[in-house]
Amino acid sequence: MKPPGRAARARPRHLSENPGLCRAPGRGIRGRHPSGPPESPPRVNPLRGIFFKVLSVVLFTFMAVCIKSAAPHVPPGEAVFFRSAFAVPVILGWLAWTRRLRHGLATEHPLGHFWRGLVGTAAMGLGFTALAFLPLPEATALGYAAPLLTVVFAAMFLGEKVHAFRLTAVFVGLVGVIVVLAPRLTLTDPTGASALQAFGAMAALFGAVCAALAQVTVRKLINTEATGAIVLYFSLTSVVLSFVTIPFGWALPTGTEAALLIGAGLLGGVGQIFLTESYRYAETGVIAPFEYVSMILSLAFGYLIFGEAPTIGMLAGAVLIVAAGLFIIWRERRLGIARAAARKVMTPQG
Repeated sequence: MKPPGRAARARPRHLSENPGLCRAPGRGIRGRHPSGPPESPPRVNPLRGIFFKVLSVVLFTFMAVCIKSAAPHVPPGEAVFFRSAFAVPVILGWLAWTRRLRHGLATEHPLGHFWRGLVGTAAMGLGFTALAFLPLPEATALGYAAPLLTVVFAAMFLGEKVHAFRLTAVFVGLVGVIVVLAPRLTLTDPTGASALQAFGAMAALFGAVCAALAQVTVRKLINTEATGAIVLYFSLTSVVLSFVTIPFGWALPTGTEAALLIGAGLLGGVGQIFLTESYRYAETGVIAPFEYVSMILSLAFGYLIFGEAPTIGMLAGAVLIVAAGLFIIWRERRLGIARAAARKVMTPQG
């Protein structure tokens, strides 16, 4: 048997040899597209991947600050419109610059994109509602329930096996969610601030449910759809669906509010690009833990900008949620390494 030539040795590994990359919601690395070749292969550079991930987290946190600053006057549906509409030009520019615009517009599963857009837009709107009524760190902590619920929904709808380790982590994380929620569900003033905070807390929880459903949908789409298509069609669907909320009342934003909302859209679009790029350079298990940098930023911005001091209960619940999420990420990485090793042993050598 002849030794493999230079081209064979240099050939990048197939995506299936790195299951963590396959599962990144909306962040496919080499998803095959019906009208073109696979996307460019991953270039392993963990430090660059981590840098892009942290940068995306910073941008998304600033985006949340912009949305929260405009929330007293601008309703969530209108905020969804600005967030999505002003992200579209950024995404289109990125696709054109990377010469993937044609692949970002074609799709095999338009209904799949619509469903992902529907639940994803609901998650966004509910998340913006939570920002209006809850302290920034609290809304952020409750949003972390989404990865925990994704484990459950993936087992229910995708047939993924969930063993005792991950189920235990999900249970611990949901206990943390209850710890954060409990004070908000005690209505000391049923017609005042406590009722609004309870409404915000439930919005955050249902937003996490919708976000988890969206992630499960993306896990199916990424098998056939290009990353650009998933990102672009989500933003376009969100723009269209936001118009449904016009009858419930949109407000004419002031100059400052308009600047905040446009800034939120631009920050969201650029953040999505950096997030997508981060998964091109490193495995999901390497960079996913850096999502929790947003908790530190939310605590800092909540205190410095909005004067929101975290409670002991909120911090305790956040610790449980973050710990559970980190354990699931660690477990997934270990299972991915084990599967890769098993495939390597089973691969014929000649």
